[in-house]
Amino acid sequence: MSYNFMGIRRAKLEDAGILVLPVPYEKTVTYGSGTRNGPKAILEASRHVELYDDELDYEPHVRGIYTLAPLKVDNKDPYEMFQSVQEIGFRLATSGKLIVMLGGEHSITSGMVAAFAKVYNGVSVLQLDAHADLRNRYGKTDYNHACTMRRILEHCPAVQVGIRSLSRLEKRFIDQKHLNVFFMRDMRMNPDWMDDAINRLSENVYVTIDLDVLDPSIMPSVGTPEPGGIVWDEITTFLKELALHRRIVGFDVVELSPQPGNISPDFLTARIVYKLIGYIFSSQTKT
Repeated sequence: MSYNFMGIRRAKLEDAGILVLPVPYEKTVTYGSGTRNGPKAILEASRHVELYDDELDYEPHVRGIYTLAPLKVDNKDPYEMFQSVQEIGFRLATSGKLIVMLGGEHSITSGMVAAFAKVYNGVSVLQLDAHADLRNRYGKTDYNHACTMRRILEHCPAVQVGIRSLSRLEKRFIDQKHLNVFFMRDMRMNPDWMDDAINRLSENVYVTIDLDVLDPSIMPSVGTPEPGGIVWDEITTFLKELALHRRIVGFDVVELSPQPGNISPDFLTARIVYKLIGYIFSSQTKT
């Protein structure tokens, strides 16, 4: 996995506006497997994405992209992985560049957010996900992918969007703590959910996109493909509005489990990553 995201020449580290970190971690998956292959598939697919974005009339890659070597955490237990991601995340966040992490399972996000919370005062997290991920402990560890948002809330507030699968205990926790959760069933009946979700976020935002937030009709390559998710136009519209009204300081895309013979989800994932990069930088040129 030595090639650069989008297949372009790697910018010099000091000149790059975008740092991409692959984290092929897979230790706590509970159903479908394969997330360890996600970063490689995203990087490969990105080589076939057009550099020009016709919606933005812009080529986001001109900001300079530097893809780091994959973080070697595959032999570590979940807490050791958390510490490793937090350590490199702190170094990356202090650079002031846009940080993009490619997963890997969702458990990697809590370490990166812990790092960003130390660097950016008042940062909040936007989670796009089918699952609440609010269990306090699961699979004999506090750092299971099902515990990701519970650990994140120990560092900063969050807004959860697209939720349509959770346990009774998680729902009780949401109600007790009055968490900002946008359930998919409610979003369908509320035309203003995008504005409402954005208004609950702070100025600096870290975005985590679990691909199972998308409907399985367009994203089957996830460990738990929950029916009834959002589709391409919804997620891109929302991310564009977010970038216009908030400062996105970093983001990750996780839980891709590539399927042999089905490259469409890999390509879609690469497109989401490049789209969000484009939204972030094009919005900056308008401010």
